[in-house]
Amino acid sequence: MIRFYNTLHRKSEEFTPIMPGEVKMYTCGPTVYNFAHIGNLRAYMFEDLLRRFLTFEKISVTQVMNITDIDDKTIRRSMESGETLEVFTQRYTNSFYDDLDTLNIQRAHHYPKATEFISHMIEVIQTLVDKGFAYRVEDGSVFFKVSSFAEYGKLANLNPDQMRIGTRVVNDEYEKEEARDFALWKGKKEGEGDIHWDSPWGKGRPGWHIECSVMAMHYLGAHFDIHCGGVDNIFPHHENEIAQSQAATGEPFVNYWLHNEHLLVDGEKMSKSANNFYTLRDLLDKGFSPEAIRYTLISTHYRQKLNFTFEKIKVSQKAINRLRELKRRLESVKSTTGETELLKTDDMLKKFIEFLSDDLNISGALGALFTWVNGIFAALDVNRISAESAKKALNALTKIDEVLGVLDLQGNEDSSEIDALIQQRTQARKDKNWALADEIRNKLQSMNIIIEDTPDGTIWKKGS
Repeated sequence: MIRFYNTLHRKSEEFTPIMPGEVKMYTCGPTVYNFAHIGNLRAYMFEDLLRRFLTFEKISVTQVMNITDIDDKTIRRSMESGETLEVFTQRYTNSFYDDLDTLNIQRAHHYPKATEFISHMIEVIQTLVDKGFAYRVEDGSVFFKVSSFAEYGKLANLNPDQMRIGTRVVNDEYEKEEARDFALWKGKKEGEGDIHWDSPWGKGRPGWHIECSVMAMHYLGAHFDIHCGGVDNIFPHHENEIAQSQAATGEPFVNYWLHNEHLLVDGEKMSKSANNFYTLRDLLDKGFSPEAIRYTLISTHYRQKLNFTFEKIKVSQKAINRLRELKRRLESVKSTTGETELLKTDDMLKKFIEFLSDDLNISGALGALFTWVNGIFAALDVNRISAESAKKALNALTKIDEVLGVLDLQGNEDSSEIDALIQQRTQARKDKNWALADEIRNKLQSMNIIIEDTPDGTIWKKGS
């Protein structure tokens, strides 16, 4: 039985898909006006862990992630750059895809761009106007009438009657206390150049909230299983999505709302002014590996604040190195004797799954994994493992990595160069050229590569 904490009801609930064995999931994607920072990546990583676990449990997942290429920020930044909106946003869309691939985040099945769905948005907005849930104002903007939707505030646990009445929100960037009626369509404004579309209400562009509702329903239907995002999206974005979607279709919108907590850096809110603002590129430039960054971002429960530190990345690298070393040693086991039940591999897999089934309890799952890992190392050290048992353990590691996605993720180092240097060092040692061997070892160390001479040859791993 899988359970998730559902923000809609503020409690852990048994997860029951609408269609048995199938899950339709919408995950909030990037606003493509800059490179994604590690706070954004924490959200995408949580969603990747969720999808991988559901797939691990033999559940078919269809994932949709939006690309917000039209909002206040993208318009302003594209105009400042002198580029068209399309050219400007495509550059950062491509960098977003690069980040996903670098961190081994599985690609969503659909990445709809907001600008590709303008006509669909106009249709839904017209439906809301016709039903009396929305109204036009003098400048050509169309607003959703919050007072017309009785359930408004349920997700965020707000009383709509206590919100500021009569305040219309046009800007995409606003704080919680400013929201009441919100823009579905924004009439053309001075200073936005030619970035606008024709509509029944005049030239303009869609609001941010309607974009997600329309793209989600286009691919997943009016009623689907899971919607994910950061806690900062609960209000007003997700609250507004529920209101406009259910008002338009008359159906429930989403059954399970899952939200990840914020990321801190060294215990503080990440900001450029605090000089603790990092993109993936920043961390790679500092020599950290993609697999260690990935492990760091998934190893804290998604509903807990993640305190991101460089030391934590180093600890993550050590954990990955230990898993890889275990894999190497298990692969070298040739003995036909030994204890097959000693490893308790089935018990570990059962616990691993049970922990993740409990609202993605990754801390418990990793604890079960490394208790098992330590036991295997102890058995290997005294040659108490048979080849049959080692093979079973290797299969378990492979299965677990279907969820973790770190063992086969390669860093940004050139492995061919490393392998060539190790071969040169091996030959130097055969020739008793110890000075050259030491020189090559030092060069590898300068590349943050640790080498170890074993009976089966020299192995290397990324330093921590």
